[in-house]
Amino acid sequence: MFTGIVAAVGRIESVAPLGDAAAGVRLWTQAAGLGLDDVAIGDSIAIQGACMTVIEKDAAAGRFAVDVSRESLVRTVGLDQPGDVNLEKALRASDRLGGHLVSGHVDGLGTVERFAPVGESHELCILAPTSMARYFAYKGSVAVDGVSLTVNRVEDRPDGCVFSINLIPHTVASTTLRRLSPGDAVNLEVDMLARYVERGLSLLDGRNAA
Repeated sequence: MFTGIVAAVGRIESVAPLGDAAAGVRLWTQAAGLGLDDVAIGDSIAIQGACMTVIEKDAAAGRFAVDVSRESLVRTVGLDQPGDVNLEKALRASDRLGGHLVSGHVDGLGTVERFAPVGESHELCILAPTSMARYFAYKGSVAVDGVSLTVNRVEDRPDGCVFSINLIPHTVASTTLRRLSPGDAVNLEVDMLARYVERGLSLLDGRNAA
């Protein structure tokens, strides 16, 4: 489990195939700002919002390695090439829940429609697939590339659902979201509570949940 509060921005340094084209890849990520002394082999770290298992680490160099399956590569963005990534260690039972409950399981990909300054902040508008539209609500939560954010506006359209987010200067400066541009794809994880509410309602009215 995670909170969606990014602890550090790291950088994927290398991407090595684990086999043929149907296999996954091994990533080595530079994460000096994260602090790896308390990370053990087998622990979970969220990379761009996707939960990954540490299989090797070099604490002295501030680096760790994960294996990413082909399935994960198909369903996410930002894990198949070198570049900056948002990082968060798994939540401990004694930690403060500063964001919202995040599982690290990407539900789908969104497309940035707008990212522009508004006053001292930035407005981020994302088009999500129609299949995910039922999970977005005004003042609800969403994780975008692993960052816990609050939905300010929702608009349903024939081609999907557009939701708007206000990013404060700290979030822009402290995450990879600052590099987004219209047309970019992002990893989305819907609010866990919304998922269970939708499932319960679908059983009450006789619908089959997706």
